[in-house]
Amino acid sequence: MTPTTGRVWFAELYNRHYDAVFRAALRVTGNPADAEDVLQTVFLRVLGQGDDIEAAPPPPAYFRRAAVNAAVDLLRRRAVRAESAYDDRAPHAAVEPPSLLKEQLRRAIATLDSDDATLFLLRYVEGLSIEELAGMFQLEKNNVSVRLHRIRHRLQTEMER
Repeated sequence: MTPTTGRVWFAELYNRHYDAVFRAALRVTGNPADAEDVLQTVFLRVLGQGDDIEAAPPPPAYFRRAAVNAAVDLLRRRAVRAESAYDDRAPHAAVEPPSLLKEQLRRAIATLDSDDATLFLLRYVEGLSIEELAGMFQLEKNNVSVRLHRIRHRLQTEMER
């Protein structure tokens, strides 16, 4: 392949999937700048695969999973336990702002192992079905349901800390 046809191929791939990658990353990170970083990371990884990925272009689910994985990596690199302006609030405060709850959830997700974080986010953020996840992770549907239950329990425990 010539450099010109490679650029055209990559541009077409990017145009076809960038929106889904960006949206998935934005839902996970909650920050447009971070979502842009994830978008760049995902497509640099694709570009780095070169001829392998060109021979068999990946399905759309590949890009969503790659976006979620890269977003989780980004969350982990952040100061997971960074103090927030709300840390001084009493633990029994009746109402917490939605932005604080989202940040607590992001921090809790960052404590999960990569596969569990990806499984949780693909199910509850991206809306993939149990059947789709079972195929993607090569698990039985019941195993996916059990893992998701355990993941939710771990996240709840982590958020109560």
